[in-house]
Parts: sequence; C-alpha cells; structure tokens
Amino acid sequence: MNKILKLNDISPVADSVFDTNIYNYSKNEVNPQGIMLRSFKMHDYELQENLLAIARCGAGVNNIPVEKCTEKGVVVFNTPGANANAVKEHVLLALLMTSRKIAQSIAWVNTLKDKGNDVPKLVELGKGEFVGPELYKKKLAVVGLGAIGALVANLGISLGMEVYGYDPFISIDSAWNLSRSVKHVTDFDELISSCDYLTLHLPLTETTNEIINSTTIGKMKPDVKIINCARGELVCDDDIITAISNNKAGAYFTDFPNAKLIGKDNIITLPHLGASTPEAEDNCAYAAAKALTDYIENGNITNSVNFPYCNLPRQGIARLTLIHANIKSILNKITQKISDSELNISNLLNKNNGEYAYTVIDIDSDIDSAVIDGLKEIEGMIRVRIIR
Repeated sequence: MNKILKLNDISPVADSVFDTNIYNYSKNEVNPQGIMLRSFKMHDYELQENLLAIARCGAGVNNIPVEKCTEKGVVVFNTPGANANAVKEHVLLALLMTSRKIAQSIAWVNTLKDKGNDVPKLVELGKGEFVGPELYKKKLAVVGLGAIGALVANLGISLGMEVYGYDPFISIDSAWNLSRSVKHVTDFDELISSCDYLTLHLPLTETTNEIINSTTIGKMKPDVKIINCARGELVCDDDIITAISNNKAGAYFTDFPNAKLIGKDNIITLPHLGASTPEAEDNCAYAAAKALTDYIENGNITNSVNFPYCNLPRQGIARLTLIHANIKSILNKITQKISDSELNISNLLNKNNGEYAYTVIDIDSDIDSAVIDGLKEIEGMIRVRIIR
C-alpha cells in the first residue's frame, strides 16, 4: 500500500482519487510515499527516503523546501489555475474597494447605529466623504500573466478598462487565453508609469521580492491603487505605508495582513481570502491528488515546480523512472546499462529543465535488482524507481 500523508485539512474531493485498494490516505501516515498539503510549513520537515512526491493544493510553494526536495529526487507538484477564478473574483472586489471607499463607508455607517430617525439625513450629509472613481476607461496594469493574471486582464477588458499586461515569461497557453484587447508591455517602468490600478500576480523569487518599493512607487501616479493578492513580500510594507501617508499612492489592498499594515488609512487588509471558496479548494485538491497518483502509479509528471513535464503512455512489462543531473552522456550510460543486461527498451522519454533531467523507460520484461543497482551507480543519478 502507498501511504499518503495529509499535513493540512484537504477537501474531501481528493478522497475519491485515492483508491483504497492502493492507498492509505490520512493525517497519521508514517514514512509516506506522498504528501498532500496546503499551507503547512515544511522547511523543518524531515524528508525520508521513502518520500516520492509532495503535492501542494495551490500555486505557491514557498512553504516547501523545493531545492532540498530536488536534490533528494522528490517531485513537488502544485495546481496552477485551479483557484484562478476565485482569485480573479477577489481582485474584482479589490478594484472596487480601493476605488469606492467601501470599507471606510461601512465603518462610518456603523457609527450611526444609535441615531434613530436621523440616519437617512446623516447618510445624505456624510456620503460625500466616500466618493470614488469608476473603473470604466481607467488604466489597469497586470503584472504577471499566468493563469490568474490572464483572467484578471480579461476581467479588466470586460469592465471597460484599458488593460496593460507585463510578463517576460508568458507561456503560450496564457497568451492564447488573453483577450486581444490586452496591450502587452515589455518595459516594467513604462507599465507602471501611467496606470491607475496595478495588480500583482507573480511568484515570490529573489528578483520579485519587494518589486513594489519606494523606487518603483516613485515612478507611478500619486493616486495609483495597488493590489496584492499574490504574495505579501512582493510589496515593501514600510515603503507602501510611507507612500500612502505622503499621498504618493492612493490605496493598497493586500490579502496578507501584518501588524504594520493593519489599521492604516487607505490600506485594506483581508485574511488571505483569495482562494477561499469551496470551488477553489475542491479544484486544487482534485488536481493535486491526480498529479500525485499519476506520478506514483505511472511516473508521469504534470505541474511540477522542480522537474520537467513528462507524460508517456504505459508500454511494456515494467517502467523505469530516473531522476538525474542533466550532464553529458548520462542518457547513453543509462541505455547502455539496460542493453548490457539484455533488456529491450520498448519506449523512452527524456526531458530536462536545465540542471536536472527526468527519464522514463518502458521495458518489455521484468527487471531484477542488479539492474537497478547498476543504474544507481551512474554518476549524476539521484533516484531510480521501478513501476510494475
């Protein structure tokens, strides 16, 4: 039986993916082959030899030690796009809340609770404090055009906004999904200089950490509204607080509250609700479970953040999967070892993502342990697995 450990509560939709004849799936599994998680922080978690893969129910993997996993041959999956519609709708809320002073007006109306019959008159007298602009014909800058960013860009078009998109690494799929009305900008400074609204849809990396800071804010319009439903660290907290207090930025909406941001004027903080819909949680759980089971049962890799996409229909009696360094002649050494053992290769697929590579080989007969041991001895080999 394969053991799958849950490190968080996961939507029960995943339960149906794990065949009870093949898997034990619970929060109590010891030395598991697979792990399912959402926000559990794994950086201090011991990666045991038996662990084959980790599936994150969501897009971000900052809570997983990806580099350490890669070195040990542990595949890390995520679920890009599974929560995209939920986050898109959350960004719509952010656009409206940074424009129309909705949160402030609700708080003000609550102060009228004991005013009795005077409430309508007071509302008419006070509503002028909460006037805000329409979204129609305003300029929206979308930074990051992945699954979520593309939907947000298209949303902006449907709202009648003038939408500009920036993503140096845009995928073909995302490009196809973008409305033709979205204007693609290749210069970040050009993008931010004239936008009325800026929304971030980026992963957190060394180059994107605090991409919104005093320097970049200084290049924006003084009433710009900045929306961050991606990662808190994309925006420098101190710099955005200073900019808003000095009227260098109009408003900031973030899904990542902290003590510095809470309670500040024109800073709206919500408790990471972007993907908090039952539909998104179901979609993420199902996608994560499918990726995990397909890898365990067939060796196929879909939506991995540390190894290349690799999908090969099963053919033959046994399947070898090999995780190894992407170095010269290693594939020749692999196939030579198999040939020397008088085994016939019926199918083979090799993919790399630069430093590392993944090879899937179908064999027409069973494989004994001596062949496996010989493959493990090849320089640069990280993990060898046989699937029958």
